[in-house]
Amino acid sequence: MLSVVTPFKGELAALGAALIWAIASFFYLKLGKRMSPLVLNGVKSAIAIGMILITLVLIPQSQEGLNFRTLGLLGLSGAFGIGIGDTAFFGTLNNLGPRRALLMESLAPPMAALLAWATLGETLGATAWLGILLTVGGVAWVVVEQEPSAIAPSDLQLQRDRLVRGVAYGLVAALCQAGGAVLSRAALAETEVSPLWSTLIRLVAGLLVLLLWLVRQPDSVQELRWVRSPRFLGVVVGTAFAGTFLGIWLQQTALKFTATGIAQSLTATSPLFVLPIAWMVGERVSLRSVVGVLLALAGIWLLFAQSS
Repeated sequence: MLSVVTPFKGELAALGAALIWAIASFFYLKLGKRMSPLVLNGVKSAIAIGMILITLVLIPQSQEGLNFRTLGLLGLSGAFGIGIGDTAFFGTLNNLGPRRALLMESLAPPMAALLAWATLGETLGATAWLGILLTVGGVAWVVVEQEPSAIAPSDLQLQRDRLVRGVAYGLVAALCQAGGAVLSRAALAETEVSPLWSTLIRLVAGLLVLLLWLVRQPDSVQELRWVRSPRFLGVVVGTAFAGTFLGIWLQQTALKFTATGIAQSLTATSPLFVLPIAWMVGERVSLRSVVGVLLALAGIWLLFAQSS
């Protein structure tokens, strides 16, 4: 991906992924009204795998460096980041909406830094801790915002329940994305494995996790009836192509050609892209939302300023 020679290949790929995910989130929200997060994740992953296989036939990629260790790292990355992480993200999307769901994903870079600090002994300076505080504060500031319109007590309780579920899903999604990114970087930085092959391996591993999950929920298979609708199937295929096939390919390209911190901080700019999109589709975007997003993004940049 991005075959043009440029010193900013990884950075441009990360920004491209952020933009694509911002747009795709609105379509996934509509699809989520027909399919559960588990089934939707499985369907879009299966479609994206098919697309990658076709691409590999048309545009062969180098398999050099695909050893047992690399397969293991990428497999674990896919199991956590796609199998569990994407499913939890769809749960966040259904409960919080695109703007808040993507903002919850901004917690992934701070979580990655904390994971590295706890497991690898990487030190965090005062600037990094300030970045974590700003990111978490910005996310919290937006997520707990109440709509100004009058709400019946029963609806208010339902809104609170959705908020709690959405935040819980969002924390799981961010943690899995953080772990998945660290594992992908470990595999890609040390080998010549192409981002397309790493995308395929991650998706296959994620789909295997989802299939094991679905075996324990056989009733979920009935949701596949929606795929019979040409219109619904067309939206799923288009969204899988953009949000999964292109989005993850660009993410893996970013992780291969730039540092993990820079890649994650740039892919975490999706909330910045989603604000004008939300406004264009008629969603209310408050000043508080804008301030919270900017605080979170400033925190991400502070967090990785010392590593760039």
